[in-house]
Amino acid sequence: MTEMIKGYNFAFIDEYAKREIRRKILKAVSIPGYQVPFGSRELPIARGWGTGGLQITLSLIGKEDILKVIDQGCDDSVNAVNIKRFIKATTGISITADTLKATIIQTRHRIPEEELTEAQILVFQVPYPEPLRLVEPQEAQTRRMHAEMDYAKIWVFLYENIVKWKEITIGARYPVFVNGRYIMDPSPIPRYDVPRLNYARTLYLFGAGREKRIYAIPPFTEVKPLEFEDHRFRIEDFTAKSCALCGSKDTFLDEIVDGDRRIFTCSDTSFCKKRREDPNIPKSSVKK
Repeated sequence: MTEMIKGYNFAFIDEYAKREIRRKILKAVSIPGYQVPFGSRELPIARGWGTGGLQITLSLIGKEDILKVIDQGCDDSVNAVNIKRFIKATTGISITADTLKATIIQTRHRIPEEELTEAQILVFQVPYPEPLRLVEPQEAQTRRMHAEMDYAKIWVFLYENIVKWKEITIGARYPVFVNGRYIMDPSPIPRYDVPRLNYARTLYLFGAGREKRIYAIPPFTEVKPLEFEDHRFRIEDFTAKSCALCGSKDTFLDEIVDGDRRIFTCSDTSFCKKRREDPNIPKSSVKK
């Protein structure tokens, strides 16, 4: 732990605000998939750049914690680097790129490739927490629909998708059914990551600062993607493709244009680096 800058409360947010956010987190954990309103605070970053996830992280983090921040799997993007710099400056805690060493991982749009444990917390930055926004623009109506478990419109939307395109064309933000009760937006993670939510060992926390919502998936909770018996959920197909850096064929790949050719690299930069050092390094399984 290094020395934090002076003049700020530990982790920037005042202690009253932290307690309020932690109470909301407890409620979210108690009701998996339910969106809990909270008083979103002003932070020295723009809303839409991860303020919801950042407030959760700042409210939970302690002096002995080790933090990892990723942006679509990358440890060194502008968003990830600036969030890490801000948290380190206001806490003095240790920062790591190693998934297995981190106690708290804040992520934008990816779940790490390596298997997470019960001792870790994964915090998601969420731009749009409401999964029913696809079919209903009014907030009052979406709250009523959740309360009455009236999800007919979203099922009709998926059916019309199949009729028009012969498949469900939703990529990121694929809606999921949590604990047999609430339909939830898993944040803009790719479909590849959706199966990792089901009966995961790790606590997943979701924060939307602009929309002022917190929700959660506790460990070992059933999470199922919406699907029909004759049109099953499927993940992205990377058959016959591999990472140009580590040769991986079983990870989520990013497509990169390199001159006149297209190459693929692992989205999870930390895991890619580890696999280059040890090709047999294990990863979490993905159910297709």
